[in-house]
Parts: sequence; structure tokens; C-alpha cells
Amino acid sequence: MIQITPTMRILVAVEAVDFRRGIDGLAQLCRVTLRADPFSGTLFVFRSRSGTSLRVLAHDGGGYWLCHKRLSKNRFRWWPTNQDEPSARILAHELQILICGGDPSGTKVPAAWRSVGPPA
Repeated sequence: MIQITPTMRILVAVEAVDFRRGIDGLAQLCRVTLRADPFSGTLFVFRSRSGTSLRVLAHDGGGYWLCHKRLSKNRFRWWPTNQDEPSARILAHELQILICGGDPSGTKVPAAWRSVGPPA
């Protein structure tokens, strides 16, 4: 089972992907296009060309997980549009909102880390 934790590195591929690719094809895409190691424990998120499905690829140390989510209605409303980079980094709570079909760009949450010191 994949558990999404706040400390996980999550990369979202900017360009849509041909979903005829399986685990090996997506892992190769991670290496070549996204310039990231698919064995690193990073979660890689890909969107179909139609925008109705997404896939999450993860390696847990023993093997790959490939999760597929298809919306029954509509399309995923938000997707990164940064044309300078092949991927965009998002936070765990943003991935959870994205998986539900929401728009994570409007979420406001406190920073994941803050300095703890003596009271002022």
C-alpha cells in the first residue's frame, strides 16, 4: 500500500503521457524526460492526454506500485503548466486534493516545517 506522507518528494509530469505505457515505460520516462531516479522513493504523477485519468508510480524498495485514477465525470481541473521544466514539485496535501479532482493551487495550509524556539 502507498501511504502519502508530508515528507515525500512528489513530482508531477507537466506533459501528458500515453497511458499505453506500463511500469517500465513510465520508469524510463522518469529517467530520461524528468531526469529523476525512479528507485528513489519519489512519487511520480502522470496525466493522460484526455485529462480524465492520472497514474502514480512509486518504488517502495521491493517493487513498483502503479496506481490509476479515472474520473467518472469531467477532467482534472488543475495541472502544472511550467514549460521550462519537465516536472513540477507538489506537496502531499496537494496530491490528495488533485487525486480527488480538485485544484490544489488555491489551498492555504501552514508550512510543513517551522522553527521551534523559546517563546518571545
